[in-house]
Amino acid sequence: MTTERTTEATRTPGTVAVSGAVLSYTVIGDLADATPEAPPLLLGGSPMDSTGFGSLAAGLEGAGRVLVLTDPRNVGRSTRDDDTAAVTPEQHAEDLHAVIEALGVGPVDFFATSGAAVNALFLVAAHPDDVRLLVAHEPPMAPLLPDGDAIGRACDDLVAAYDADGIGAGMSRFIALVMHRGPWTGDEPLPDPAMFGLPTEDDGSRTDGLMANMRGEGCTRVPDLDAIRRSSTTIVIGVGEESGGPDDGEIAGRAGHAVARELGLKPVVFPGGHNGFLGGEYGQTGKPEEFAAKLRTVLEYK
Repeated sequence: MTTERTTEATRTPGTVAVSGAVLSYTVIGDLADATPEAPPLLLGGSPMDSTGFGSLAAGLEGAGRVLVLTDPRNVGRSTRDDDTAAVTPEQHAEDLHAVIEALGVGPVDFFATSGAAVNALFLVAAHPDDVRLLVAHEPPMAPLLPDGDAIGRACDDLVAAYDADGIGAGMSRFIALVMHRGPWTGDEPLPDPAMFGLPTEDDGSRTDGLMANMRGEGCTRVPDLDAIRRSSTTIVIGVGEESGGPDDGEIAGRAGHAVARELGLKPVVFPGGHNGFLGGEYGQTGKPEEFAAKLRTVLEYK
């Protein structure tokens, strides 16, 4: 591990080398101030990098927690040797394990959203001593849904479109999939990339982080749920109030309900939808102040 302090004393960037990649993270606060009762709080997204947590981190600073903002191996400041290869949930989980080990102050608490919520559940299954409390916000674990097979085929199709025609073709299919409410049948019309402001021409690149995750069977992998049930980690499954219900909502929200059901938990409803914590990042605004307040309450769960 290498660290380099910035001119802003409360922010310390760090890196840790793992097989095939160098992972980056930022510590906000002093790790020496962490305690077993108030361990560091990791914030993780995937494929979103740490820049998406600006508003949420601002809402959490001053809550008596050291924050650690993470970048997955395929996005943000993190680099990897092969930027076209698949990245599986298991690989992401081992990367998270390496970051927690590098911090040297585990177990940690972890707020993980979207794909990172799936990766964090894989982490708990493989390394249960790493995480004291996991808040898994809308993990899009499609295989647990009745239409999981159809969603898996849609994921394969969008990666194939990306490989054939570039980011516009693949990403437009992805957006249409995740915005869809209710069961996915596979008969839905193909979207026009232009309707989402995406390029219609292929620039030839094939290094997109999201597509690497999708290529890594991100739509079809489920962790060892029995191992998660046996772990000492307190699990909180979050769903967005605007994401719809367990039967008629968006895929990530419906999957959150399904994961909670499999683990024998009642999902915790967070303000906003899948992007509820965003405060203008990526041009999206949810309910960041309300979201941060809810998360601060949930962190008192244990």
